[in-house]
Amino acid sequence: MSDIDELLQEELKDEEFAKAWEETELEYQIKAMLIAARLEKKMTQKELSVKSGVRQSNISRIEKGVCVPTLTTLNELAKGLGKKLRIELV
Repeated sequence: MSDIDELLQEELKDEEFAKAWEETELEYQIKAMLIAARLEKKMTQKELSVKSGVRQSNISRIEKGVCVPTLTTLNELAKGLGKKLRIELV
């Protein structure tokens, strides 16, 4: 377990923090997956923009967590990364 994971586990013991984390976890997962997939492909935001048709400024805002992308935008980004978007209820 990394230092960050350990810190998160400690912070999640605080009820107020845990509630806030739960409310924003999905947005965090989306931006983390997008960044990881882009870096895995060794692509810049600009390159992903060209391949996906999504403006680079929007990609930046999504990755910074400033905005939450629509499903259509996520699907276009996935295509630009050579991936398929899959959503599951677990």
